[in-house]
Amino acid sequence: MAQFFQIHPENPQQRLVRQAVEIVRRGGLIVYPTDSAYALGCHIGDKMALDRIRSIRQLDKDHNFTLMCRDLSELATYARVDNQVFRMIKSHTPGPFTFILPATSEVPRRLMHPKRKTIGMRVPDNPIALALMQELGEPLMSSTLIMPNEELPLTDPYEIRDILEHQLELIIDGGYCAMEPTTVIDFTHDHPKVIRKGLGDLSGFDIEFD
Repeated sequence: MAQFFQIHPENPQQRLVRQAVEIVRRGGLIVYPTDSAYALGCHIGDKMALDRIRSIRQLDKDHNFTLMCRDLSELATYARVDNQVFRMIKSHTPGPFTFILPATSEVPRRLMHPKRKTIGMRVPDNPIALALMQELGEPLMSSTLIMPNEELPLTDPYEIRDILEHQLELIIDGGYCAMEPTTVIDFTHDHPKVIRKGLGDLSGFDIEFD
């Protein structure tokens, strides 16, 4: 049975943030709010928790997982970017964008796309998500909470509890989130490609649409 924390969306209670991070460090699977939709999150090195995310969302082996970061200082550790790409990402960060980038050796292979060796990177504009990662001290392995055969993510934490309370260790109620997931932009081509159009203003990108 999942625990249910009500955390203030603008001034997160540090006591609850610490408890949530301890659950992640012990191998727990959590749901937490972002600046787009609610997301599933676990420790970057936890294979069992990752497999549970795959099971809940019924993801195939080609799914690109995302590392949720507190700021861009973590980007160079986990992804390879040139100066031009970095400037574009920086001008849209934090925000509701997921950037697909070539992964470095610091990323566990099971998190990468198996053929392309890529990883999603994101810096959310959400106080609860940022507080979690600040306390954790490293990125949070994440996936948007979209249930199988659905197009839109879950937005109501009470509905999330009704559906998933026996499959999670923690649900963080940070209020209603947006109805749309992030915009996903792939930077592994000559020009950035939009893989999924969601929230986020695309002005400033030299974009191709997939």
